[in-house]
Amino acid sequence: MAKQSNPPVYAFHGGIHPPENKAQSLALPLGKPSLPSELVLPLGQHIGQASRPLINVGDRVQKGQAIAINNGFLSSFLHAPTSGQISAIESRPVAHPSGLSDMCIILTPDQADEWIELEPLENWRDISKTDVLTFLAEKGIIGMGGAGFPTQVKLQGAHKHPLTHFIINAAECEPYITADDMLIREKTLELILGIEILQHLVEAKHVVIGIEDNKPTAIAALEKLLKERQSSIQVAVVPTKYPSGGEKQLIQLLTEKEVPSGQYPADIGILCQNVGTCVAVYEAIKHGRPLISRFTTLTGDALKAPQNVEVLLGTPISHLLDYADLQDKKLTRLVMGGPMMGFTLDSSDVPVVKTTNCVLAATKKELPQPAPEQACIRCGMCEQACPASLLPQQLLWFAKSQEHEKAEHYNLFDCIECGACSYVCPSSIPLVQYYRHSKSEIREAREAAVKSDIAKQRFEARKARQEAEAAEKEAKRLARQSASAKPAAKKPAKPAPEAPTPAAPAVDEAAKKAKIDLAITKAKLKKLEKALLEAQEKEHTEEISALQTQVDETKKDISELETKVASAPAAPTKKATAPVMSDEAKKAKVDVALASTKLKKAEKQLAEDPDNAELKAKVSGFSADLKIAQEAFEKLGGNDTKPATVAKPVLSDEAKKAKVDVALASTKLKKIQKQLADDADNEALKTKAADFEKALKEAEARLSSLDNNPAPDTPPAKKPAMSDDYKKAKVDVALASTKLKKIQKQLAEDPQNSELQGKAVEFEKTLKDAEAQLAALDVPVTAEPAKSKAQATDEDATRKLKIDAAIAKASLKKAEKALLKAKELNSEDTSSLQQQVEKAKAHANELEQALQNGTASAQPEAQANEQSAEFKERLKKQKVAAALAKAQVNKLKRLLAADPEVESLQQELAAAEKTQQDEEAKLEQLTNTQENR
Repeated sequence: MAKQSNPPVYAFHGGIHPPENKAQSLALPLGKPSLPSELVLPLGQHIGQASRPLINVGDRVQKGQAIAINNGFLSSFLHAPTSGQISAIESRPVAHPSGLSDMCIILTPDQADEWIELEPLENWRDISKTDVLTFLAEKGIIGMGGAGFPTQVKLQGAHKHPLTHFIINAAECEPYITADDMLIREKTLELILGIEILQHLVEAKHVVIGIEDNKPTAIAALEKLLKERQSSIQVAVVPTKYPSGGEKQLIQLLTEKEVPSGQYPADIGILCQNVGTCVAVYEAIKHGRPLISRFTTLTGDALKAPQNVEVLLGTPISHLLDYADLQDKKLTRLVMGGPMMGFTLDSSDVPVVKTTNCVLAATKKELPQPAPEQACIRCGMCEQACPASLLPQQLLWFAKSQEHEKAEHYNLFDCIECGACSYVCPSSIPLVQYYRHSKSEIREAREAAVKSDIAKQRFEARKARQEAEAAEKEAKRLARQSASAKPAAKKPAKPAPEAPTPAAPAVDEAAKKAKIDLAITKAKLKKLEKALLEAQEKEHTEEISALQTQVDETKKDISELETKVASAPAAPTKKATAPVMSDEAKKAKVDVALASTKLKKAEKQLAEDPDNAELKAKVSGFSADLKIAQEAFEKLGGNDTKPATVAKPVLSDEAKKAKVDVALASTKLKKIQKQLADDADNEALKTKAADFEKALKEAEARLSSLDNNPAPDTPPAKKPAMSDDYKKAKVDVALASTKLKKIQKQLAEDPQNSELQGKAVEFEKTLKDAEAQLAALDVPVTAEPAKSKAQATDEDATRKLKIDAAIAKASLKKAEKALLKAKELNSEDTSSLQQQVEKAKAHANELEQALQNGTASAQPEAQANEQSAEFKERLKKQKVAAALAKAQVNKLKRLLAADPEVESLQQELAAAEKTQQDEEAKLEQLTNTQENR
């Protein structure tokens, strides 16, 4: 084929001309370092998902053997660079700007360097291109000049649009790096043959090698070989300018086309590959060799012998530095990559990976510390140098102010991070670092949004599934309930029934089996869809296709089963006329259910708080409401829908009260027995348990006697409607009682608070007024015989006597506890405490005896109430006096602190402290008296 003329060369915006420093590493021939003591092979040497290990610790591997497989669509294989034993699979420091560690396979060479049997792809021209790409993927070929994009993925994307240009990137524009230059010199034929293989796969109209004019030896070698082979491949020599080796910049140089923002070169019919990738493709196809080594530049003034080397992947950087005679005293910074786009290494133990094109051991003179960042002077030099035609100054402001949306709007992701803007900035602003940080934050936000959307979809799908299952269960429950509720209708005498056809059972069985199969298949589909979603998230290409096929087949089976179930003849059903309930009867039935629920809830609350008068009133009201609702339902024919049941006898109020007493006594007994199980030697708990057992037996006996003598069966009377005034008065009593209890609880925590004391007195008065107003109103008359005023007074006295007895028992327990503690401490107050215990015990026994006898005269009770009120008033006044004395002492102390020399203040303070002691002693005496009452 005749040689074509050299293609035209255009220009791109911006760019800089830093010192090249390429001659140092080209002075020596290509070096080949010896095998290190161990090879560290990171599983993530490419962009995308990290590889999955295929071997275990202790396994022996051969050179070229696959030791890790691709883990999804965007992943790659990994092979053993030499023969040896797998000594570990662990986390090690890797070559990354973060300096973090990653999972690595540690291979200990056996020095045999024994190859696995290689299988070249001889018939690559005859088989399908997909098979060739699969072969390249299994050889671990990735892009060796940039981010390490898997080659097979990049070539697959090239088939979206017809290609006009296939560009081979040999520009190598960054200072110091000469690895591609040396590769072209050493393996010119392999490069051309690799390009021809790739041209067969992509079928581009034009194939162009783009190379800078600072590589004359490599240019001459290419042109000579292409001329000998009469190849159609063109060589385009571009002027030396950084970053002409950038993919988009080289495309613009050779085609005058710009890649649109957010798109790829393949979208405009162009594909780029690095020279190292082309050589790796040739060796894989022609010799069957996987990617296990690469050309790397060792350079920098800290090395005595800078040069290019062909190094095995996984070789530690420290091993290469020793090979190039590192001068430790001169080394100030170790960089992987070039000075413009490389990154600093924290350790020399990191390994060489597939994208390691240079190791720069720089001195302080070569890479001095950057000057401190200063304010932007808006000179515009960064905009002039930007090869992507961006506005670096605007992007800097957006990055600093966290305005990510505006930064994206200004095409932040079109930045190639070449460092040209930072290089020319007179204010020494690290612009690229700001852009990298903003990009990472935006990516994290996008990933979080994707995860959130997936979680939302899963939640909604789960919720829909649960609702469908709940609806299905409810439908089945209603169907069963409807079937069981149908009464067995009496059938008139009929002639002998006809024999059922034998086909009916078979039809029923077939329909039932089809429904079961349909349910099983639907469950299987849910599992497959879940597995498919997980495979798509993890990008497991092999699993996705298989699972998608299974999902499609399962959906087809479901549609067939649904058709079968729908076409199955319905089973013959016997029609029975069920009694229809009227709307009023339905409403009455609902009222009965609601009243019953309210009554049960109130009874449960009453069991927890048996002395709550408000709850007792609620229970009585709900009981009456339930009776009225039941009567209304029965009158509307509610019993016609049910089989006749024996009428439940109506309990009298005394029987209900006895039943509640039994429940309360039983609950208290169970509670005390549980405490006794934890503390079996506690005498107080044993005494309480015995008391509660006795109370339970008495309550059961009283309930039994009432059951044996039931109340006469009288027709229930309707509960008359309460007047509005009576309802309002009842609500006022309940509110006042609640407020008083709340204040008393707060007062128990802070007994010295005069404000709370005043509120308590106020609420007590309010409660008394409300109770008096309630008593003055007409109480609704019921069908039961009205209780006499004397009986009501006796009941109130008994209830109050119970409360006093409980308080006395609590005081006795408190006094006994204080006495026990005083005896343990050998306190002087033991005798006085002993007297208090005896008084409290006598008082408690007296009240208990009165309670058991069931007699409590109204007159002594009134006297006791009067004495109690008088005592409370005294106690309140004494608390106020003590508080005032304490306040006076504090006031005098503050005055004395301000002027300590005043003798009159000292005398007043001494008198005030004595007064405070007297008042507090009186208050303590009254408090002890209150506890013993």
